[in-house]
Amino acid sequence: MNMPLIDAHIHLDLYEPSDQIRILSELSKEGVESLVAVSMHLASCQENAVLSKQYPKQVYPAFGFHPEQPLPSASELDQLVQWIRERAGEVLAIGEIGLPYYMRTELEAKGNHLDLAPYIQMLDQMLALAKELDKPVILHAVYEDADIVCDRLEAHGIKRAHFHWFKGSSQTVQRMADRGYFISFTPDLLYEEEIVGLARLYPAHQVMVETDGPWPFEGPFLGQLTHPAMIRAVAKVWADIQGLDKAEACDILYRNTKRFYGL
Repeated sequence: MNMPLIDAHIHLDLYEPSDQIRILSELSKEGVESLVAVSMHLASCQENAVLSKQYPKQVYPAFGFHPEQPLPSASELDQLVQWIRERAGEVLAIGEIGLPYYMRTELEAKGNHLDLAPYIQMLDQMLALAKELDKPVILHAVYEDADIVCDRLEAHGIKRAHFHWFKGSSQTVQRMADRGYFISFTPDLLYEEEIVGLARLYPAHQVMVETDGPWPFEGPFLGQLTHPAMIRAVAKVWADIQGLDKAEACDILYRNTKRFYGL
C-alpha cells in the first residue's frame, strides 16, 4: 500500500468545479491524504474556505494575497486582514504571500519600473498577521527576492516559513536551510536540472512536495491536467536523488508536511 502524501501547495479554487470534484474524489485512491489550498485574494480565500468546509480533512485553507498581481487598495487589504483575523480558527497558514519577481522582471524587460516598496509593505502587514495568529507562512519568493523576504521574516521573528517552488543562489539556499525554512518540490523535479541540484542540497527534514496546480507541467506531464497524484512521481525522484527507499522518502515528506503545518 502506498504511503500517504500531502500536496503542500495547490490553487484548488482556480480549477473548474467539475475538476475540483474529480480531483477530490480521487485523492484517496492516489494515496494523497490532503491538500493545502492557497489563496490569491479575498474572493479566492472565501472560495477556499467553502471548499475546506465541504471537504474537511482533505482541504486545508491558507489565506493571503498573491504578489504577482496589482496591489489592493489600503482599504481592500485591511478588509482582507480583518476577514482572516476573524477566521483564525479555520486558517491553516497565511499564504500565498511574497514579492512579484516575475511581474517585475517582465516590466523591466519592457523598460518599465515596478516600485517594490508597496509590495514589501503589504508583505510586512501579512507577516505581522501571521505572527499575531501564530500561523506559518507560504511564500512566493525566488532569486534575489528571497533575500528580502528572509530579512522580513527575521524582522518579524517568524520561523515557520515555506518557500514554495523555490529557485535561488547557493548563498540564499544556505541561509534558508540554516534558519529552518522549508521548501517544496513540484513535478518539474523530473526534468529541470536546476531543481534537481537544489534537491541534492536542501536538508531532507525541511522538504515537502507540491503541485502548484492548476499550473501545467512539461516533460512526462505535458498536456495533462495538473493533479495532486503527480506528487507521487515527485517523491519517487526525490527518493532517488537522496538515495532513499521510496517508502522511506514518502514517510519523510509526509511527516515533514504534518510537522510544518501542525496537522
